[in-house]
Order: sequence, then structure tokens, then C-alpha cells
Amino acid sequence: MATRAAAGAAVTGAAVVALLSAGFALYGPPLDAVLERAFWLNKAHSIKDMETTFQLVRNIIPPLTTKKHKGQDGRIGVVGGCQEYTGAPYFAAISALKVGADLSHVFCTREAAPVIKSYSPELIVHPVLDSPNAVQDVGKWLPRLHALVVGPGLGRDHVLLSTVKGILEVSRARDVPVIIDADGLWLIAQQPALIQGYQKAVLTPNHMEFSRLSEAVLGDPVDSSDPQEAVLRLSQALGNVTVVRKGERDVISDGKQVLECSQEGSSRRCGGQGDLLSGSLGVLVHWALLAGPEKTNGFSPLLVAAFGACSLTRQCSRQAFQKHGRSTTTTDMIAEVGPAFTSLFET
Repeated sequence: MATRAAAGAAVTGAAVVALLSAGFALYGPPLDAVLERAFWLNKAHSIKDMETTFQLVRNIIPPLTTKKHKGQDGRIGVVGGCQEYTGAPYFAAISALKVGADLSHVFCTREAAPVIKSYSPELIVHPVLDSPNAVQDVGKWLPRLHALVVGPGLGRDHVLLSTVKGILEVSRARDVPVIIDADGLWLIAQQPALIQGYQKAVLTPNHMEFSRLSEAVLGDPVDSSDPQEAVLRLSQALGNVTVVRKGERDVISDGKQVLECSQEGSSRRCGGQGDLLSGSLGVLVHWALLAGPEKTNGFSPLLVAAFGACSLTRQCSRQAFQKHGRSTTTTDMIAEVGPAFTSLFET
């Protein structure tokens, strides 16, 4: 009796799969693609032991050795910084150095340059962003850079945004990875074609920025009931551009797979934390692409890099908050980059 019931169930199951396959063949994607998507969405919900994912991040980190020369471990550019906003590009650029980049450039307006230089002698500052030949001035540096972070402290001046549009176009033509944050995302919401289908781009929107992007690209409000599905849909609509939706939990997707970072952070929400994330992400993207998918176990290298940057930012916030509590600022978090990196990825 049990055998007959089992056989019946098997036949029924086979019939359902066949029916689904036929339906998807006519009206939708292949069944294996649907099942893969469902698997990754389920995995995003259920990851509790993040140690496996941390190991993927560790796999992409280049070892420290005396045999390297300056610049091999990362030359990162930051495009942003105007009269009103000088802290954001500094936070992004110094975070890149603290994570392990060898050189960090800031391309900003002329008025912002002396201020940013005064924050740190470690940064190479180019006061060119508001010059008539800004696109060419930045473009000549692109062959020397491994990644470009676009948006911190940029502002919304239409002349600067037009310049950044040109910089993004040149960067894409040269196949330079770009991380886009802050007012860079405002530009993308106005002109999504700038990064449509460019799979070396990573967008890092917060709640409001994600809503703006979704409405611009998908034409409808965000479905807040399923964050994983919302991020997946936006990434797919942009041609599998990697999207990092920052929030209580950071949700990351390349349109094929979804990861969720729930590393413990803190309840402090001071300005500048996103700049730390974007700067560190610039370095990790370079390392991940250099390591290749064989080191990331089939995950997109950019997906692994984004998970690493999200985890690191949260750990910095947690450690800074333990010391400073309510008075915690991003400067306090920057001081924790080294210890947090060691805690997560080198112990």
C-alpha cells in the first residue's frame, strides 16, 4: 500500500514539474532559472552561520608580502567633494587606505581641495572637478586606477553632475569598476542608462535612495514586504548591476543571487558611514576581481566584495559604539577599520 502511494506521489510530482516546465517555456523563464532564484532567495532569508561567507571574503584578500611594489594592492579614486561637502570624500578615501589600498586619490572642486588636504597628508587630491576640462583631467588618471568611487560629497549642482556623467561614460569605456553612492545615485536615478548592463558597477543606496531608484527604473513603489525580491528585481532591471540596499540588514544582489548581511552593528546612525562603506568596497572590488570567481565559490566577485564591505562597516560601528556610545561619529569608526578587519577576516 505504501509502495503504491509513493509511486502515485512520484507520478504526480513528475506531472507538476512537467506542467511547470511547459508553462515557463511558453510564458516565462526556464524552470532551472526559477528554481535557482528561489534557492538564493531562500538562502538569503536563512543564512545564520555567516562564517562560510566570511571565508569567501578571506579568500579574496591578498597576502601581505615584501615582494610587492606600491600600488599593487589598490589604487582607488574618489569622485566628489564640493564647497559644502568635504568630509564625505575624505571618509571614503581614507577608508580605502585603512582597508589596505596603497594609494587613494580624490577628484574634487577647487574650493574643496585645500580643506580635504588638510584632513590628511595621506590622500592625493586633484582640484579639477569644476574645471572646463574635468572629464579629460580625471580620464587621464583612469588607466592607473583599479576602482572609482563616485558620489561622496558631490552635491547636486547640474554642472558637476554633467561632468560626472562624462566621467562615468569614460570609466565604463575603459572597463573601470565603479561604486556609486550618495548624489551619484541621484544622477543614476535621472539617467539609469549610464550604468545599464555594466556589471562592474555597484550601487549602494540607503532606504530613500533605493525607493527613488526603484521608482525611476521599475516605475512602481518598492514592495517593503520582501526586501530580497525588491533588490533582486532592481538589479535585474538594471542589467544585473550589483545593488547593495543598506538598512537594518544589508541586502545585496547581482540579479542572480542574493546575500543578506546581518553582522551586528550599532544603533548609532551618524552621517558618513556610507562613505566608509563605499571606500572600503572600492578596495574589496579590486581584490575580488583580481582573485576571480574560482576564489568565491561560484558567487559573483562583486557580491562577495559587497558582503565584506557591509560586514566591515557594521563591525566598525559596533566597536566604535562600544567605546563612545551616543557620541560615536564616523571618525571614531575610521579608527576601528584596522581592528575590525583583523577581527572579521584575519583571525
